[in-house]
Amino acid sequence: MTEPAFVTETRAAYDTVAGSYAEQLRDLLADSPWDRAMLGTFAELVGKSGPVGDLGCGPGRLTGYLASLGLDVFGVDLSPGMVEVARRTHPGLRFEVGSMAALDLGDGALAGVVAWYSLIHTPPAELPPVVAELARVLAPGGRLLTGFHVGDERRHLSHGYGHDISLDAYRLPPDFVAELCVAAGLVVEARLVREPQGSFEKAPQAYVLARKPA
Repeated sequence: MTEPAFVTETRAAYDTVAGSYAEQLRDLLADSPWDRAMLGTFAELVGKSGPVGDLGCGPGRLTGYLASLGLDVFGVDLSPGMVEVARRTHPGLRFEVGSMAALDLGDGALAGVVAWYSLIHTPPAELPPVVAELARVLAPGGRLLTGFHVGDERRHLSHGYGHDISLDAYRLPPDFVAELCVAAGLVVEARLVREPQGSFEKAPQAYVLARKPA
């Protein structure tokens, strides 16, 4: 089966920027109280109930943070370059190369899934089966937390993190993301939209937290 062009493009872009991306975003959570609040709430709700997948983990900055909150967490990313950085930075954690669209996990294997700005490179029309895959690997009572840029448009990036790249990124309406969760059989527990902070963010940001019914 031929790989979709957007998947190939995304992998190539993140392989290119892996090192500089990790360096520039390394301390971002320290300046993001809303991010820490949502991740902390997720961690408290999931607790010790089972393993958590940080899917689209990049260099593992959130994986490491969630581990510091006491979660049994591992990371999966499409980019081998990102996984290499993550393994080097967090040698005590597990990271694998893989796709959120076809996870090498059994049904109900996870107590939690974090998809942190990792749905944004998939065209919106292609997202329903991806979210359904995230729901599939959640155990009953498990939680999904996703973060994304708010909007309703595609942006093409030709330069990022000091490198020439070719990458599409989609801003998403919060209602649309919530509807994707509901269509996948999840119950939306919370959503938050906030204004951009600092010079790094160019649009409002949103979080959606959903639960798989027990």
